[in-house]
Amino acid sequence: MLVRLDLAVADKSAGCGNDPKIGSQTYTMTVNGKSRQYIMKLPDNYDKTHPYWLVFLWHPLGGTATRIVQGEDPNRGGILPYYGLSPLANNSAIFVVPNGLNNGWGNAGGEDLTFFDEMVKTVEADLCVDTNLRFSTGFSYGGAMSFALACARPKIIRAVAVLSGGLLSGCVGGTDPVPYYAQHGTSDSVLNVAGGRSMRDRFVKNNGCTPVSPDPAPNGAQSVKTVYKNCKDGFPVTWVIHKGDHNPSEADGGSSTPFAPLNTWEFFSQFTPTPV
Repeated sequence: MLVRLDLAVADKSAGCGNDPKIGSQTYTMTVNGKSRQYIMKLPDNYDKTHPYWLVFLWHPLGGTATRIVQGEDPNRGGILPYYGLSPLANNSAIFVVPNGLNNGWGNAGGEDLTFFDEMVKTVEADLCVDTNLRFSTGFSYGGAMSFALACARPKIIRAVAVLSGGLLSGCVGGTDPVPYYAQHGTSDSVLNVAGGRSMRDRFVKNNGCTPVSPDPAPNGAQSVKTVYKNCKDGFPVTWVIHKGDHNPSEADGGSSTPFAPLNTWEFFSQFTPTPV
């Protein structure tokens, strides 16, 4: 059963009440002397007085922000547009889709963390955001960047969803609790499942959850979801294991519907009332 961890009062960003200058389009900023790009998607009929979720979507290695927005064909990983989250958001969220240097998130000297900081500052100065409800997700290198944010920006990010991630973007800090969802395939030929388990275990420990032994395994062609017990209040951990390869759009046997979007949105939705 999904237990909601409701926040009674939204913390509104400085942009609440402003006539927005930011729209649903591509923007460029200079960070550490480098030109950086990101794509914005605002809710339909954006209300300047309503505080929205702020959701960051990070692309995999070799990908681009445009490919996340448009979706990728199965030969490029089968990524649904906006990782399948936009329809589930039902106009409750502002999406930010950044573009990586060299099509990745090497985060040299923390430059991608600084890029994130600057995007948050720019967006929230102009748009109405609930600053308690910033989320991050991504596949592969994008999962690595979400993990890096959980490590380095635990007071800024409310929760992350790491899809087949690896320790590629670093982990500065990494000792504070952050709500953590992750999924990984036992047949992952790019980023071994052992790495995904190790990343998960960091937040099982940080969040005070009870470890699970033996480690969960897929049930044949069906994924297995484990919700860890005894976690600190407000800091859940969910782990989904499947038998597939390096694929953000894995589906259970007999289904053509990827399980990552709904699992991710249900995990994020613990922290607010049902989006309206």
